Amino acid sequence: MTAQGIAYFIFGLTLVILFGIIIAFYYSKKRHKKVEDPKYKMFEDDD
Repeated sequence: MTAQGIAYFIFGLTLVILFGIIIAFYYSKKRHKKVEDPKYKMFEDDD
């Protein structure tokens, strides 16, 4: 494998890992709870 082939492989692997981290963060239950709680809290507030 040439240096260029190794560079493409490392770049591709880095992109796959990065997208995996982004997807894991986006679908995390902790994030979902933090985003959704204020909406339901607003509905429950009766002034």
